[in-house]
Amino acid sequence: MPSFDIESKVDNHEMSNAVDQANRELTTRFDFKGVNANFELKDDKVTLTAPEEFQISQMQDILNSKLTKRGIDISSLDPQPVDKNLAQAKLVLNVKQGVDQASAKKIVKFIKDGKFKVQASIQGDQVRVTGKKRDDLQDVIAALREENFGLPLQFGNFRD
Repeated sequence: MPSFDIESKVDNHEMSNAVDQANRELTTRFDFKGVNANFELKDDKVTLTAPEEFQISQMQDILNSKLTKRGIDISSLDPQPVDKNLAQAKLVLNVKQGVDQASAKKIVKFIKDGKFKVQASIQGDQVRVTGKKRDDLQDVIAALREENFGLPLQFGNFRD
Protein backbone atom coordinates (compact mmCIF):
# COMPACT_ATOMS: atom_id res chain seq x y z
CA MET A 1 0.00 0.00 0.00
CA PRO A 2 1.37 3.44 -0.90
CA SER A 3 2.21 5.74 1.99
CA PHE A 4 4.10 8.90 2.90
CA ASP A 5 5.14 10.77 6.03
CA ILE A 6 4.29 14.34 6.99
CA GLU A 7 7.07 15.91 9.02
CA SER A 8 8.40 19.31 9.99
CA LYS A 9 12.17 19.49 10.24
CA VAL A 10 14.73 22.26 9.95
CA ASP A 11 18.15 21.54 8.46
CA ASN A 12 20.53 22.33 11.34
CA HIS A 13 23.48 22.91 9.00
CA GLU A 14 21.57 25.50 6.97
CA MET A 15 20.36 27.11 10.21
CA SER A 16 23.93 27.48 11.52
CA ASN A 17 25.03 28.90 8.16
CA ALA A 18 22.24 31.48 8.26
CA VAL A 19 23.17 32.49 11.83
CA ASP A 20 26.85 32.82 10.83
CA GLN A 21 25.91 34.99 7.84
CA ALA A 22 23.73 37.18 10.04
CA ASN A 23 26.63 37.62 12.51
CA ARG A 24 28.92 38.62 9.62
CA GLU A 25 26.40 41.18 8.40
CA LEU A 26 26.23 42.71 11.90
CA THR A 27 29.97 43.41 11.79
CA THR A 28 29.66 45.29 8.47
CA ARG A 29 26.53 47.34 9.19
CA PHE A 30 27.10 50.97 10.11
CA ASP A 31 24.27 51.13 12.65
CA PHE A 32 25.85 48.25 14.61
CA LYS A 33 29.43 49.64 14.69
CA GLY A 34 30.85 49.49 18.20
CA VAL A 35 27.72 47.76 19.52
CA ASN A 36 27.90 44.50 21.44
CA ALA A 37 25.24 42.60 19.47
CA ASN A 38 25.31 39.00 18.27
CA PHE A 39 23.37 35.90 17.26
CA GLU A 40 23.98 32.54 18.92
CA LEU A 41 22.62 29.12 17.91
CA LYS A 42 22.59 26.49 20.63
CA ASP A 43 20.34 23.47 21.24
CA ASP A 44 17.63 24.45 18.70
CA LYS A 45 17.50 27.99 20.09
CA VAL A 46 18.68 31.17 18.41
CA THR A 47 19.53 33.90 20.91
CA LEU A 48 19.70 37.54 19.81
CA THR A 49 21.43 39.95 22.20
CA ALA A 50 21.82 43.72 21.78
CA PRO A 51 21.89 46.82 24.00
CA GLU A 52 18.45 48.09 22.91
CA GLU A 53 15.11 46.49 22.03
CA PHE A 54 14.80 48.29 18.67
CA GLN A 55 18.15 46.76 17.65
CA ILE A 56 16.70 43.34 18.41
CA SER A 57 13.92 43.97 15.88
CA GLN A 58 16.51 45.04 13.29
CA MET A 59 18.50 41.89 14.02
CA GLN A 60 15.37 39.80 13.62
CA ASP A 61 14.87 41.26 10.13
CA ILE A 62 18.48 40.40 9.24
CA LEU A 63 18.05 36.83 10.48
CA ASN A 64 14.74 36.40 8.64
CA SER A 65 16.30 37.48 5.35
CA LYS A 66 19.23 35.09 5.82
CA LEU A 67 16.91 32.21 6.69
CA THR A 68 14.73 32.89 3.65
CA LYS A 69 17.77 32.91 1.36
CA ARG A 70 18.83 29.56 2.83
CA GLY A 71 15.39 28.02 2.22
CA ILE A 72 14.31 27.81 5.86
CA ASP A 73 10.70 28.71 6.57
CA ILE A 74 10.42 31.54 9.11
CA SER A 75 7.32 29.96 10.64
CA SER A 76 9.61 27.28 12.10
CA LEU A 77 10.82 29.89 14.63
CA ASP A 78 8.86 30.43 17.83
CA PRO A 79 9.78 33.83 19.33
CA GLN A 80 9.65 34.22 23.09
CA PRO A 81 9.06 37.60 24.80
CA VAL A 82 12.00 40.02 24.77
CA ASP A 83 13.93 39.93 28.05
CA LYS A 84 15.15 43.47 28.73
CA ASN A 85 17.28 44.80 31.56
CA LEU A 86 19.41 47.96 31.96
CA ALA A 87 22.45 46.61 30.10
CA GLN A 88 20.97 44.59 27.26
CA ALA A 89 17.94 43.10 25.57
CA LYS A 90 17.70 39.42 24.71
CA LEU A 91 15.34 37.52 22.43
CA VAL A 92 15.18 33.72 22.27
CA LEU A 93 13.78 32.08 19.15
CA ASN A 94 12.94 28.39 19.60
CA VAL A 95 13.37 26.28 16.47
CA LYS A 96 10.39 23.95 16.02
CA GLN A 97 11.50 20.41 15.16
CA GLY A 98 8.92 17.75 14.40
CA VAL A 99 5.14 17.91 14.34
CA ASP A 100 3.83 18.51 17.87
CA GLN A 101 0.87 16.51 19.16
CA ALA A 102 -1.69 19.30 18.77
CA SER A 103 -0.69 20.05 15.18
CA ALA A 104 -0.64 16.35 14.35
CA LYS A 105 -4.21 16.02 15.60
CA LYS A 106 -5.25 19.03 13.46
CA ILE A 107 -3.64 17.44 10.39
CA VAL A 108 -5.33 14.08 10.98
CA LYS A 109 -8.68 15.82 11.55
CA PHE A 110 -8.23 17.85 8.36
CA ILE A 111 -7.53 14.69 6.36
CA LYS A 112 -10.54 12.86 7.84
CA ASP A 113 -12.84 15.86 7.29
CA GLY A 114 -11.66 16.09 3.68
CA LYS A 115 -13.24 12.71 2.90
CA PHE A 116 -10.04 11.43 1.30
CA LYS A 117 -9.78 7.67 0.79
CA VAL A 118 -6.72 7.42 3.04
CA GLN A 119 -5.83 6.58 6.62
CA ALA A 120 -3.76 8.98 8.74
CA SER A 121 -1.99 7.99 11.95
CA ILE A 122 0.29 9.85 14.35
CA GLN A 123 3.69 8.23 14.79
CA GLY A 124 5.85 10.15 17.23
CA ASP A 125 6.74 13.53 15.72
CA GLN A 126 5.32 12.76 12.28
CA VAL A 127 2.07 11.70 10.63
CA ARG A 128 1.90 8.68 8.33
CA VAL A 129 -0.72 8.65 5.58
CA THR A 130 -1.57 5.41 3.76
CA GLY A 131 -4.00 4.75 0.95
CA LYS A 132 -4.78 2.29 -1.83
CA LYS A 133 -3.99 4.62 -4.72
CA ARG A 134 -1.07 6.93 -5.34
CA ASP A 135 -3.44 9.58 -6.73
CA ASP A 136 -5.32 9.73 -3.41
CA LEU A 137 -2.06 10.46 -1.59
CA GLN A 138 -1.15 13.18 -4.07
CA ASP A 139 -4.56 14.79 -3.53
CA VAL A 140 -3.90 14.84 0.22
CA ILE A 141 -0.47 16.45 -0.31
CA ALA A 142 -2.02 19.14 -2.55
CA ALA A 143 -4.75 19.88 0.02
CA LEU A 144 -2.22 20.06 2.89
CA ARG A 145 -0.01 22.49 0.97
CA GLU A 146 -2.94 24.89 0.58
CA GLU A 147 -3.82 24.75 4.30
CA ASN A 148 -1.85 26.64 6.96
CA PHE A 149 -1.09 24.68 10.14
CA GLY A 150 1.38 27.19 11.64
CA LEU A 151 4.48 25.14 10.85
CA PRO A 152 6.32 24.20 7.67
CA LEU A 153 5.42 20.72 6.42
CA GLN A 154 7.63 18.39 4.41
CA PHE A 155 6.40 15.25 2.72
CA GLY A 156 8.87 12.42 2.65
CA ASN A 157 9.30 8.66 2.57
CA PHE A 158 6.81 8.32 -0.31
CA ARG A 159 6.43 4.57 -0.89
CA ASP A 160 4.52 3.02 -3.74
